[in-house]
Amino acid sequence: MNYTILPQNADYMPSVERPNDAFLAQVKEQGIRDLLSRFYLCLDKSAIRNIFPASDAKEMEEAAQISADFFIQICGGPAYFNQRHGMPKMRQRHAPFSITAEGRLHWLICFEDALKPLETSVKEEDLQSFWNYINVFSIMMINR
Repeated sequence: MNYTILPQNADYMPSVERPNDAFLAQVKEQGIRDLLSRFYLCLDKSAIRNIFPASDAKEMEEAAQISADFFIQICGGPAYFNQRHGMPKMRQRHAPFSITAEGRLHWLICFEDALKPLETSVKEEDLQSFWNYINVFSIMMINR
């Protein structure tokens, strides 16, 4: 598995491709929910914890499940995010929060840690497709 982090370049935005549908087929909805729970546990202890408005572990877990709705949808599953929260418009939703290139690196490190347990149960090409998606997605979220 190649967890290389793409460099951020303000003059160039790489194209984003959705993860392979096979990723969701292998991990299932609960696997994505568990992935996002691990990810938010890491964020809760990270250097970028201050950009998350949740005040405690319960609220962080609620945020994890909202994110899981988004990632299930992006990975070809039901449109939970649209149904429960409206259109994603992620750049707009994240505009109030200061997302820097350095913060992006912390975010990706937490995602890498959360993905590692899947390395033995998910085909590498499908796991790589998910990493590639969040790698580019994270560049799109930088707003400061």
